[in-house]
Amino acid sequence: MVNTVWKDRKRIIFGLPWTFTKYGLSEDRFFMETGFLNVKEDEVRLYRITDVSVARSFWQRLFNLGTITCHSSDRTLKTFEIKNIKKPKEVKELISTYVEEERDRKRVSSREFISGDSGFDNDDDDDDDNYV
Repeated sequence: MVNTVWKDRKRIIFGLPWTFTKYGLSEDRFFMETGFLNVKEDEVRLYRITDVSVARSFWQRLFNLGTITCHSSDRTLKTFEIKNIKKPKEVKELISTYVEEERDRKRVSSREFISGDSGFDNDDDDDDDNYV
């Protein structure tokens, strides 16, 4: 049995949860279930999530809704959206907290590479070839 720390449904007009998309968060995984007759269940291990952001349109702000976009290193869910959920900023912070805790627990580090000038000169045409 999974210990769920957060769950919600995708919401439609006026913030009503009349959809067949369900979201859930446990201490180590994120779950997404879609469909009514044909049901699809996906999950992502939290340590695989690399970036989390929130977007809120005018209509979403009116009803205190928002969409969270997550980027991950998971093969099936590289980028996924948690659409039209209540209190998106709080949920984003909750996800971020559990992602960091799970990364620390699993001792996973993400290596970020910045493109452009790294400060390391790798030119072969320098005149410092005076060593033997």
